[in-house]
Amino acid sequence: MRQSRLFAGPRSRVRVAVILVLGLVVGCGIIPEPSPAPQLYTLTPKSTFSDDLAAVDWQLGIETPTAPAGLSSARIAVTREPLTLEYYAGAQWVDDAPAMVQRLLIESFENSGRIVGVGRLAVALRSDYVLQPELREFQAEYSPEVKAPKIRVRVNVKLIKMPERRIVASDTFERIMDAPDNRMPVIVKTFDQALGKVMRDLVVWTLARGS
Repeated sequence: MRQSRLFAGPRSRVRVAVILVLGLVVGCGIIPEPSPAPQLYTLTPKSTFSDDLAAVDWQLGIETPTAPAGLSSARIAVTREPLTLEYYAGAQWVDDAPAMVQRLLIESFENSGRIVGVGRLAVALRSDYVLQPELREFQAEYSPEVKAPKIRVRVNVKLIKMPERRIVASDTFERIMDAPDNRMPVIVKTFDQALGKVMRDLVVWTLARGS
């Protein structure tokens, strides 16, 4: 006597059991819905400099910026009250903030057209100077009386002469800018403007101190 097609053999019985279990799991809502991917944002290097910016004939290596643990992340930091640090939901930088700032600094120096060579310190570059950045502030800051944040960017740098590794100059660059409103693209644009001003000042300072 022929077996029923639905239960034709052991393999078919296993297949049916799996289908029934999956149906029960889906029906009970056990399988979670995938969460939406965060929106990724990037910033731009500085590309405009004064025509009288002096050219230099030396090479510069830029270290990856050090930063507090809360800023060493691709998440976009925000403070809503003193002594707290949070992050925007559903939005991230395209890279960890220190790595992103290092890349933008290198591109800003290149865009100046006033330096022989610049690159990451890890690559095979014979550096005459090394720039050690420290990312001390890189967050949006809210206060109770306003709905849109202030953007704060603060970078401390040390310029080191090689090969003796002697610090020849050190300074801190900071910009605080009001975001026009509380939309995420506007907040990111304000980050871009604040960081751009810091990087411009930092490039000009470095070329002058190295000379």
